[in-house]
Amino acid sequence: MSGTCFLAPCSSTWCPQKKGLQGPGLLTFFVESICVDPEVIAANIVQVKLGSPDYVNRDSDEATEDFLRRIECYENSYESLDEELDRDLSYIKIMDVGLSYVVNRVADHIQSRIVYYLMNIHVTPRSIYLCRHGESELNLKGRIGGDTGLSPRGREFAKSLAKFISDQNIKDLKVWTSQMKRTIQTAEALGVPYEQWKVLNEIDAGVCEEMTYEEIQDHYPLEFALRDQDKYRYRYPKGESYEDLVQRLEPVIMELERQENVLVICHQAVMRCLLAYFLDKMAEQLPYLKCPLHTVLKLTPMAYGCKVESIFLNVEAVNTHRDRPQNVDISRPPEEALVTVPAHQ
Repeated sequence: MSGTCFLAPCSSTWCPQKKGLQGPGLLTFFVESICVDPEVIAANIVQVKLGSPDYVNRDSDEATEDFLRRIECYENSYESLDEELDRDLSYIKIMDVGLSYVVNRVADHIQSRIVYYLMNIHVTPRSIYLCRHGESELNLKGRIGGDTGLSPRGREFAKSLAKFISDQNIKDLKVWTSQMKRTIQTAEALGVPYEQWKVLNEIDAGVCEEMTYEEIQDHYPLEFALRDQDKYRYRYPKGESYEDLVQRLEPVIMELERQENVLVICHQAVMRCLLAYFLDKMAEQLPYLKCPLHTVLKLTPMAYGCKVESIFLNVEAVNTHRDRPQNVDISRPPEEALVTVPAHQ
């Protein structure tokens, strides 16, 4: 599939020649957001515009006055979509950040996905808490995958997590886990209801499940090198790739956009995918994002990005992060393939 994407600035008036944007073989879809509620506009100015790069290092009152003047100017020339005049166009019109919607002539699957996404996101202040399960028995041994329970330190982390969440006093917090023992055991310590998602299970390492990196290098040196060459797209034999995992997690991501405060207790690869989505990371960066054990990442979505706070809960754990080695050639010696493997039992 190929095509052209035209993005008008988010604070601009409509182009009078909007119908001219359409051409042979080009599907055009318009997205319009209209705010008429004074309270919504005021909140938008405070939460969105004062965080804009346009107002860096400017007094908040001065910035507010400036933006209100901008709105006045826009009102004089703004051309809204008209349900009668523009009945042949494909579009979605969003009123007062989700109070109501008008959807017209959705033409294909991509446009329907855009509509679905826009009708599920919201701007209500909220936080998403991401953390991995407590340290597992296989983590201690440097073995990937599997479905073992928590180590003694992992159980200690689960108790610390329960205290941390209680101290935060989070309104209407929802807790999600995978269907694997180590996330369930971590959630059990919270003493609150939680929801199990199969799609939150760790990446499937196929024939390499429960092996150490040293064993993978010994038994499958070619596979080990190929994964280092393109970790995002490499698929384990009879298993998954990060690319597969991203597709698997789409329902979770959509649901996270709909929800308010959520704690997701998951796994290293899964947490990397979720973090990459909210931080807008490239595919090549995703498999190397650092998501240490016994650390909670608090994500607060904002207008121009996502604020990230990292909270270590003071329970030591083994390091499971392996950086990309310098030598990724298939003929490399074993010691160069294993140079970045973290220490383990």
